[in-house]
Amino acid sequence: MRTRVKICGITRLEDAQAATEAGADALGFVFYPPSPRNTDIEQARRIVAQLPPFVTTVALFVDAEREQIAEVVRKVQIDLIQFHGDESPEFCASHERPWIKAIRMKERVDLRRLGEDYRGASGLLLDAYKPGVPGGTGERFDWDRIPPEMAGRIILAGGLNPENVASAVRSVRPWAVDVSGGVEASKGIKDHQKIEQFMRGVELGEK
Repeated sequence: MRTRVKICGITRLEDAQAATEAGADALGFVFYPPSPRNTDIEQARRIVAQLPPFVTTVALFVDAEREQIAEVVRKVQIDLIQFHGDESPEFCASHERPWIKAIRMKERVDLRRLGEDYRGASGLLLDAYKPGVPGGTGERFDWDRIPPEMAGRIILAGGLNPENVASAVRSVRPWAVDVSGGVEASKGIKDHQKIEQFMRGVELGEK
């Protein structure tokens, strides 16, 4: 099975183009003002309008108001919504778009139970837990905590980079991997060489 790749925290057209040219399946746009990778509607709209076919666009929200989500979905050609806060399953399912739910891997997280609670999700994105930080920590968690039977629903995130992604793919066999800081030159600015190295690492992990 080919591991899908999402490059998150896109803020510039040239970074989006580098990611798609390297073979990324999805691009993530952060609509969360406290994040250094935050983008606004007009910025995201301009980038998305110039993407090639078959690239999935993902809008990331953290406990956003319903009106904000609706405005983004209305004005930007968004394919998938990523919920990265404490949103309920009912709230996640109420926006007329497929969605994924991010799970921060606290010590006693019961993934099987959360998988059932969020069974309407297209997938579960697993990220490292750091108090007060909803995501993008640059830290990894213990991949052995992922039940093997859930791997086909998992989007693995948290501290991935060109050096460790092959090991991650080999160990977990997730449906997809998600990277942001691990392929950056600085926060919100992607390093195109690192993106290419990351994609090669994913391919290596599949062998």
